[in-house]
Amino acid sequence: MKLATKGFITILTGLYSFQDCVHFLASVRKFHQEPIIILIDRVPRILYPLLQVFGNVILQRAPSHENKTIYMDCDICLLSPIDEVFGYLDEVDLLVTEDVQPAIAKASNLLRVKQDILSTLQSVGLPLNKNTIQYNGGFIAFTKSSTNQELFAEFKKYFEIVVAHQNVLLLKDQGAFAAAIESVKPQMRTLSPVYNYLDKWKDAYAIDKPIKVMHCTYPYRPQYAKNVTRSLFTRIVDRTAKIFLPNQINNPWRLK
Repeated sequence: MKLATKGFITILTGLYSFQDCVHFLASVRKFHQEPIIILIDRVPRILYPLLQVFGNVILQRAPSHENKTIYMDCDICLLSPIDEVFGYLDEVDLLVTEDVQPAIAKASNLLRVKQDILSTLQSVGLPLNKNTIQYNGGFIAFTKSSTNQELFAEFKKYFEIVVAHQNVLLLKDQGAFAAAIESVKPQMRTLSPVYNYLDKWKDAYAIDKPIKVMHCTYPYRPQYAKNVTRSLFTRIVDRTAKIFLPNQINNPWRLK
């Protein structure tokens, strides 16, 4: 059997993002037929068939063969095909998008305390400087390469530092990811915000091209994005979600 060389990956931990994940799958399947891998945890197996309705959905660890992978948070919705992203990976190892606030020295979103941002991040052991860029981890495309293996190993190491310093840092991935990129310096390309558009911060963008990737939890998606995934199946999921699934708006993870 020929192994797939391209695919999508997301993470689903617990039930708070289950509804998001259903709409994520629906939007990807509207435009793409490549395999979708879900790294799944703390979800009852009785719900697995609702995710596998979309076909070629793999509930397991990422395969180890050569591939081009696009990782997206499960609260993302595709608004158009993104085949060109796979093509970009012929030229570089890593594709990312900047955060709404790209300057790490101004990234107050990473701290629990009100003190100098850069020196605080440096004091816990993150190798950041005034020129470091904060990237948003909601959309990352990568190849399977030794460089990226080192990058994600460094990412894990620096994220453990973030976890260990919760007295001053918020539990967010951006600082660790920026530190890993600063340390490894992979061959990479920064994509336009149209590939990771956070609707909550739309006033911060100056975009003159159609949005391709919408990033926001399902209850807060604008109607034109919800229309992309609207079907009898997703309408049934949405109605029953109000009864059986935790409330996404009051999700305690979103309140931290």
